[in-house]
Amino acid sequence: MDYAELVEEFLQYMHQFQKCHHQKRIDGIMRGETFVIIYIARKGRCVLPSEISTEMSISSARIAATLNSLDKKGLITRQIDVDDRRRILVDLTPSGKELAERHRQTAVTTTTRMLESLGDNDAKELVRIMAKLAKRVPEILENEK
Repeated sequence: MDYAELVEEFLQYMHQFQKCHHQKRIDGIMRGETFVIIYIARKGRCVLPSEISTEMSISSARIAATLNSLDKKGLITRQIDVDDRRRILVDLTPSGKELAERHRQTAVTTTTRMLESLGDNDAKELVRIMAKLAKRVPEILENEK
């Protein structure tokens, strides 16, 4: 199969998809401050800044700036780890937990509407294909290095 034409069509649809208002909303949830508070909420415990940095694949300096901003907004707390005083633990304040849940619910609602519009079979097929890609893409990218 010649994938060149299929690739062009795929990229065109991806571009259209990324311009979509709903996709921008979901993309916003998957990065920056919003991602950090959702990540901490999903963990359900205090986290290390290095955990967030690793999960987001961004520098510790960028995480520090994000955490400073979240701290100023009253969305997180930072405390010294009693087991290892060199480590700082980050947790959500009640306001941070509330905001994380609102963002998570927005993502769930938006994604539910998109999947419902596909119908049962296509929605399941899309999720199946996304899972397959999620497993394969890291090894494909690793092989390109």
